[in-house]
Amino acid sequence: MNTPRMVPRLLLVTAALLASPGCSYLLGDDGLFPDTSQDYRKAREMPELEVPEDTSREALQQAYPVPEVAMGSGLGGEFEVPRPSPLSATATQDAVRIQSLGEESWALVSIGPGQLWPQVRAFLASAGIAVVRADAEAGLIETGWIELEGQPMASRFRFRIEQGVQRGSSELHVLQMHQAGDTSQWPATSNDLGQEGEMLRSVAQYVANSADSSPVSMMADRAMSSQGRIALREGPGGDRYLDLGLPFDRAWASVGKALEDARFEITDRDRSAGRYYVRYLGSEAEEESGWFASLFGGDDEDPLLGRDLLLSLREEGGSQVSIRLEAQTEPALQEREERELLSLLQGNIN
Repeated sequence: MNTPRMVPRLLLVTAALLASPGCSYLLGDDGLFPDTSQDYRKAREMPELEVPEDTSREALQQAYPVPEVAMGSGLGGEFEVPRPSPLSATATQDAVRIQSLGEESWALVSIGPGQLWPQVRAFLASAGIAVVRADAEAGLIETGWIELEGQPMASRFRFRIEQGVQRGSSELHVLQMHQAGDTSQWPATSNDLGQEGEMLRSVAQYVANSADSSPVSMMADRAMSSQGRIALREGPGGDRYLDLGLPFDRAWASVGKALEDARFEITDRDRSAGRYYVRYLGSEAEEESGWFASLFGGDDEDPLLGRDLLLSLREEGGSQVSIRLEAQTEPALQEREERELLSLLQGNIN
């Protein structure tokens, strides 16, 4: 014999309330769920709790203590507001760029290592290329042997992801090996630079097409910081310089390109001494807005325009280079001017 199914009382009550007109039965002042979000406005300060003299007051504490406000006086003297630095070339660069130095090529990607890592893994998965080793902390991915069309022997590839020079950027390096001879160790350079370049371009194109929606690998992100490999530092006695984490050969080439992007004219160079002789031309924005500045007497014209400067690169051991800037003739650069020019150069080095 079938018996009627029992319905819980709470469900019946809820159904009846929902069928009633309006929502006041639920959310009104007299409803089941009254709005208490404004009750704090009605709160009144209560007198401090009194306890007997022989009782400890350690357990009595403010629930939301108000911190003390330190009243200090302003700094004395006069200060000059620094000029805003022009936009760097890296602010408008492509998401992915192929760069070369000699026979070495790599992809410069404008996302952090933690985002680039899963993108490379996704490319290999979509291409059906097996991964035999992946080390997120070292930024290394190694593939199995691949039979490439039109090639006499199989190849395998190693992808190395490194932190880029600029904050929030990455570098992708590809190494290729033939299935011939000693395959127990990776070669210093690719056996076939053509295959290396083709693989690098294929991965770079995949990353460029999907960089906006890339996930993040927390392990790779922790292992490879996104802080960049260049910083403006100040040594003892006010010695200001750029600290660049690149070997000298690449640092020399990168600084030469950055000088052009930062609107410096290179008048001479001495690579053996690590020196660039340059002239500061100013930003394009300053030249285009000159007519507007003239309405106000031209007081905002950059005093550094046309100055002849000396840029020096010095190896500091390992893959570290320091970059210093000074005036070729008197007067010497002021602290603010030196800092502005170094910051401008810093934003253009890749």
